[in-house]
Amino acid sequence: MNKPPLTYQQQLRYSRHIMLPSLDIAGQERLWQSHAVILGVGGLGCAVAQYLTASGVGELTLIDNDIIESHNLQRQILFNEQHVNQSKCEAAKQQLNQLNSEITINALTHALSDDSHHEELICRADIIIDCSDNLETRNLLNELCFKYKKPLVSGSAIRMEGHVACFTMQPDSHCYGCISQFISGQSQSCSESGVLSPVVGLIGSVQATEAVKILAGLPCGLSEHLLLLDALSMSFNKFKITKSPQCSVCS
Repeated sequence: MNKPPLTYQQQLRYSRHIMLPSLDIAGQERLWQSHAVILGVGGLGCAVAQYLTASGVGELTLIDNDIIESHNLQRQILFNEQHVNQSKCEAAKQQLNQLNSEITINALTHALSDDSHHEELICRADIIIDCSDNLETRNLLNELCFKYKKPLVSGSAIRMEGHVACFTMQPDSHCYGCISQFISGQSQSCSESGVLSPVVGLIGSVQATEAVKILAGLPCGLSEHLLLLDALSMSFNKFKITKSPQCSVCS
């Protein structure tokens, strides 16, 4: 991206970021010049999109081909009753524009595929945040991110559990495929198993935190670890991720 530098009014708007010594105005400028792609505007995506919008990430692209249904309102907090039967992407764009009218928001209302349009989108983005809800889509996104060496922030939530991991896609680093082989059997969705509403907010907030840090040039605490949440006991655990020699993507 090539946006003009932050104005004085924008510096006031993001002053609580700029006051952080590790972020400062240079980090906020990096956020302003960044382009983030969010795949999925469900429970996770609603949380991620709001924080990236409020944080001043200069351009967001939302990808989701679903419409809003009444049962989504329990956890997808960007939407209200008047949005039922509308496109998730279009409704999210409208809501986010009211939160921050200065950033650019693109809405793509079709599913992710490996066509040239999506490859070009991934290629020009600075970071990808995976908020999708099925393993096939996650694996395809991982392949595209690995191909174009784009950092990927992956999150998932179901029942009272969730996890987050970040993948830098640097040479000799691991990728999502290194762990997806261990969760391939966990293919149930929220409609089958349920999910506690705030859990998606917790996981989405962690994803947004790591995405902002990566875009601002700060160290990423989950680039080598998988963070697991058990909301029933309210406990977090971290496990080191190692590169799998059996991974069909990065090995």
